[in-house]
Amino acid sequence: MRQPYLLRKFLIADIGATNARFALVGANGNIERVRVQACEDHDSLGDAVSAYLHEASPHDRLDAAALAVAGPVSGDEVALTNHPWSFSHSKLRRELALGRLLVVNDFVAVAAALPYLTSKHRDVIGGGDAVAAAPIGALGPGSGLGVSALVSTGDRWLPIAGEGGHVTMAPATQRETMVLDRMRERFDHVSAERVLSGPGLVHLYETLAEIDGVPAASYSPAQIVDPHTREREPHCREAVDMFCAMLGTIAGNLALTLGARGGVYIAGGIVPRLGADFAASRFRHCFEDKGRMRAMLADIPTYVVTHPFPAFLGLVHALSESGKAMLIPGTNCAESRQG
Repeated sequence: MRQPYLLRKFLIADIGATNARFALVGANGNIERVRVQACEDHDSLGDAVSAYLHEASPHDRLDAAALAVAGPVSGDEVALTNHPWSFSHSKLRRELALGRLLVVNDFVAVAAALPYLTSKHRDVIGGGDAVAAAPIGALGPGSGLGVSALVSTGDRWLPIAGEGGHVTMAPATQRETMVLDRMRERFDHVSAERVLSGPGLVHLYETLAEIDGVPAASYSPAQIVDPHTREREPHCREAVDMFCAMLGTIAGNLALTLGARGGVYIAGGIVPRLGADFAASRFRHCFEDKGRMRAMLADIPTYVVTHPFPAFLGLVHALSESGKAMLIPGTNCAESRQG
């Protein structure tokens, strides 16, 4: 059994395809000096980390760091899925002069945070009651679509790493069939991420406009989601409606696959922006719309994660003494120590 690794101060970071989020954690466990940097402002992850440390902690020596990255983590070489950054885990640890470096998939970090979320940091969508110690699902649309899960081993929670955002997207209505058929003419594979992400919102909007013979404007994902745009642009409104419905379909699939009676959590940067519109959308209907399994899914609660940095919370528990056993090096994370 490992001896406790006592930490004085460590770095945590959530590295996505668009933004890199950094913070420091002291011995008291407080998360401080949070900074968000645009990935495009730096040539590499190492440059982004160094820039943050130069600003936030120029004179402090760090004991360790924990990074959540938007891509698979299975060995020393790590590459982001939707961004050109890649890095060597061992080389980065040496460059930063760290005694310990933990690298996990970003949604493994989000999943690790779920047992520690309070009602203040999650909104309930639909009915159902969570079953204690039952599997929990997590997914979240952002620059891509992250998917993970938590299973109980009796005395601890084990996050499951995977690439569930790249499962094939299946239609649930005739209109969805038309959209996905048209998208298959342009892409070799129409995954869930192809529609359930920031770029996916644009794909949905442009494809719906194309099907109806209407010129599409050059809207960003944020503009499509904006209530004022949706009010005046029917295809933006329909794109968001379809997005919510398709997210319900995928979330329901995840719940059935896992037997996620502990609930399914929706994280990421898009859904919280929808606010009450998401609760009123077809998400929950499509989540439950599984034929003979409808009653089972009706009993499973769904939540929107409103914590501003859930991956930070998961990383703190992963790297600290209390949460160190949650992650198994070599299976869903990479970890190295000096010596």
